[in-house]
Amino acid sequence: MTQTIDHAFRWWARSFPDRVAIALGGDPVSYAALDRWVGAAAAHLVQRGVRKGDRVVIVAENSIAWCVVALASLRIGALAAGLSTRMVRAEIDYIVSDYDPVVIVHDAATAEMVGGRDAASLLAMRSIEALRDADAPPILAEVEADDASIIVTTSGSTARPKGVVFSHRSIIDSSSWQFLSDPVDRYARLLVAPLSTSAGIIPLLHTILCGGTAFLEPRFEAEEALRLIVEHRINIVTGAPIFFERMAAVPAFAAADLSFLRIAHTGGATVAQALLETWSAKGVLLRQMYGQTECGGTVCVNPREFALSDPERCGGSMMFTEIAIVDPAGKALPAGVSGEIIVRGPGLMTCYWNNPEATAKVLAGGWLRTGDIGSVDERGRLKFVDRLKDIIISGGLNISAAEVERVLLDIDGIDEAAVISAPDEKFGEVPMAIVHGASVPQVDMIMDHCTRELSRFKHPSMIIVETEPLPRLASGKISKPALRAKFAHPTSWPDGVR
Repeated sequence: MTQTIDHAFRWWARSFPDRVAIALGGDPVSYAALDRWVGAAAAHLVQRGVRKGDRVVIVAENSIAWCVVALASLRIGALAAGLSTRMVRAEIDYIVSDYDPVVIVHDAATAEMVGGRDAASLLAMRSIEALRDADAPPILAEVEADDASIIVTTSGSTARPKGVVFSHRSIIDSSSWQFLSDPVDRYARLLVAPLSTSAGIIPLLHTILCGGTAFLEPRFEAEEALRLIVEHRINIVTGAPIFFERMAAVPAFAAADLSFLRIAHTGGATVAQALLETWSAKGVLLRQMYGQTECGGTVCVNPREFALSDPERCGGSMMFTEIAIVDPAGKALPAGVSGEIIVRGPGLMTCYWNNPEATAKVLAGGWLRTGDIGSVDERGRLKFVDRLKDIIISGGLNISAAEVERVLLDIDGIDEAAVISAPDEKFGEVPMAIVHGASVPQVDMIMDHCTRELSRFKHPSMIIVETEPLPRLASGKISKPALRAKFAHPTSWPDGVR
């Protein structure tokens, strides 16, 4: 079958061998060179026992070698699954036991995080780096369009992470409709999100599928991001509003020529009108998008004509994509009425890894229930209203409130815990924990427990200890709307809050 990510990649390598595929830190790799490197890495994975359908877990910082491992896995029909380097051992152990990988690839910084396992399952990234100029024996794997290609780990709304599985077809279809809906004359994309996230790996694959160049960075640094955009005339940038805020604050922004920046999509938070106008003065329209991991990252994007007049709109149904608003019973709601957003079209996940019950809850009749609340107007334009799934987006990274709450409730003395978002100048929003119990321990003890069990970015930035039980809804659930109203502003936070 030819409709696979690897087939498209090899086609570009044959057709435009000298074109730069990936560049990082002044190190460009052409399509031909990347193809050879991927071939050598694929052969190495086969030697390590990886076969079609097996999982290859990657726990490493962004690098070209990271991309090579993922593409090599796809070439032999294995599933590439990146894990955040911010995870702690408890998180990694849970996910590794779920994915049951044949190989775990790590770099020097994460060796200790994955150590203590069977040495046969561990593969140092430096071994992949050493294959850069190696010969690439042919790999003949029978990979089909509907075979699984990648697993993206997401916290979702549950207390445990889930693995979102995408087929080759879903990734290719998603890339195709985005390119057809918003074509560019050249595909040069800045990638700063961790490759372990949907905001990292899926845009990388889209770039490869379009024969473009991915300008990869280990992490987001505003000055460097702006420099790369200007120097290489990058024309595709996506990210949370805070990324664009930080770039606009760089002194070099005032004189920067950004007239070639064709696609600038943002999401996860409302864009301030002042920020829209700042970028618009540079000839760049910041366009609100709506999406989630299970939908392949992007569902729809605000059209250019409404980017300034209706910035809160995320757009209408894109090419080949349908959006509907339904009530709890699944009945379609009219324009202007808020309900759950459901979508169908290209780019949807095929399932949650090893979790048929969770899959059945969100996939039905070709539609995906997003768990988000929104409405559409008479033109079919979507407006995101709230997160039914209760996700906190901090600095562009998703944090499951339920996951943090689970960790807090493991602490003796805490009987109730609720995690909500609090405004933060640097990250947009951060987790705030409100706890209650007969003998709640000292805040330092709570934070020590969180340090052992949670990635640093998931730690509550504030912990409020309530002397009275937390408010409840009629259903018996903790009333987060009441807590959000109570602690809406820093002036309402008790003295001594950490």
